[in-house]
Amino acid sequence: MGIFVFLPLVLPLTAWPIARLGEQRLDPRTATVLLTTVAAVMALCSTVCLALLMVVGTAQLPGNPLPDGWSDPEVRESVPRHGVAGKAAIPALLAVVAGCAGTLFRHRRVRRRAHRALRGLPHTEVAVLPDSRAYAYALPGGPYGRVVVSTAMLACLASRERRALFAHERAHLRARHHRYLLLARLAAHANPFLLPLRTAVACTVERWADEEAARTVGDRRAVARAIGTAALVSRGTPAPTLAGLAAPGPLPRRVAALLGPPPAVRRWPSPFTTAGLAVWTATTGTLLSAMSSANSAFTLLLLLHAATPLA
Repeated sequence: MGIFVFLPLVLPLTAWPIARLGEQRLDPRTATVLLTTVAAVMALCSTVCLALLMVVGTAQLPGNPLPDGWSDPEVRESVPRHGVAGKAAIPALLAVVAGCAGTLFRHRRVRRRAHRALRGLPHTEVAVLPDSRAYAYALPGGPYGRVVVSTAMLACLASRERRALFAHERAHLRARHHRYLLLARLAAHANPFLLPLRTAVACTVERWADEEAARTVGDRRAVARAIGTAALVSRGTPAPTLAGLAAPGPLPRRVAALLGPPPAVRRWPSPFTTAGLAVWTATTGTLLSAMSSANSAFTLLLLLHAATPLA
């Protein structure tokens, strides 16, 4: 395989065009699913490849518990500069594991704290907390989850804007947007080259909820006003993996999209337009890159398996 074994580590760079095009040109729901899937596949392949590089690079060290066949010349030749690559892969893999574990730990801790804060309140779909700080977010858990909003946030919104807020947060809960956000953050920890996809997913889930709220309320301008007001007074969500009306992101772009006509019903742009051709080309290239990444990682895995003596 030679130098191609390193492809899973750098191929996420090819996903940058689809991150921008998907965020701006695709239907928000389609963009969210596509970008999250590409990020998760590339992150998995990258992590597997990193682990295999570490194994190949350290298998020939004396006293290691690995099978002797993993240090054969044929296996070592598959990884250029296997000694250096293997040693460099150790701290890199530890950083990936620590980053992902930290993200999962913080996500669970914030959710537990949020649920504890709601103890004693009626178990309704909307939980209103008496608080001088303005915030509103979707808290997953149970069959459907709950919408958490402070009295300060409600005081800043008019009646129709409150309806937009609740419709927005319910859309987050119905579509389980916290899962997309969490997967995108884990993928970015696995490979920093996937950071643009994490940013794009954080934007597309909000655009997805914006459009759902606009359809529910029937007033796109009311949703835009609610977003603008919430952005001015809100402190955001308690964790990046929880979705909220005023989540960090390109708020001017969200407001501008709501002040314009609703997106086309079709989820994919026509390939016969300039934008459609660009999106389809970038999407095809990214998916091919993901397939190539998976092939490189699992080819090395099969090579190690072949070099393992049978018991």
